[in-house]
Amino acid sequence: MLARVYVESRDGESLDDESRDGESLDDVLPLYQRLAGDAPTRRFAFRDVELAWVGPFLLVAGTPAALAPLRNRAATVLVDDLDVVAEAIISAGGVLIEGPGEAPNGSRLIAEHPDGTVFEYLHIVT
Repeated sequence: MLARVYVESRDGESLDDESRDGESLDDVLPLYQRLAGDAPTRRFAFRDVELAWVGPFLLVAGTPAALAPLRNRAATVLVDDLDVVAEAIISAGGVLIEGPGEAPNGSRLIAEHPDGTVFEYLHIVT
């Protein structure tokens, strides 16, 4: 499971712009790298956000507008089989919000559990 950390930049400014007051992924990443020890850092873009996966953390950086639709996700759960996950969620009364579909690191789906909690499920392709 990956804990999600949201990093906001100001609206209309590049994540790489060092002259702004908001934080960038580069500003916050060193702490999470230190906490994760020797875990590799994987950086990638998806839609309107920039991400860094380091150990048990998934940092998601973007403008408030880009982050808004993502903030309801409780965590990212790594799984072996998305079809099994989808079937279990649907049979329990949950709903698939998005996917299954392709993602930068494999395939993913977003699901709302019957209790209202929203998770991203990710199957990593190695």
